Amino acid sequence: MTFDSKRGTYGARQPRGFLLRLGNRIMAGRVRGNNANRLLLLTTVGRRSGVERTNPVAWFTDPDGGRLIVASANGAADNPAWYYNLAAHPDAHIEVGGETSDVTAEQLHGEERDRAWQVILAEAPRFDQYTKKTDREIPVIRLRSR
Repeated sequence: MTFDSKRGTYGARQPRGFLLRLGNRIMAGRVRGNNANRLLLLTTVGRRSGVERTNPVAWFTDPDGGRLIVASANGAADNPAWYYNLAAHPDAHIEVGGETSDVTAEQLHGEERDRAWQVILAEAPRFDQYTKKTDREIPVIRLRSR
């Protein structure tokens, strides 16, 4: 499967730059300190910089195995940077509950994406509000152990 989600024409504001990196560092520390089991730390390789980047991301159990994550960016017009990093380098690392795993990412499409979206909405109905903020289809990504 390909990573092919396009930028929308409108959406919520998405933080960038120093404030985003600082917020991610603070949240990563909280996730590690509290072993938050509904958040994972996703470490990707920058598509242009080649530098590792870590982002806290909500995850959901994939009925087909693995974990599901959502590139919602709070309903922004564009996908989060980690989405583009995964598109360029689908092999990544995750940390959940103090355990680290190597994973491979794939974007879900069609009926498979729709089924996964229903699983996500059953656990976190708030994700539906992001679809109302933007006109892009919000990507659902499956992470499978390597």
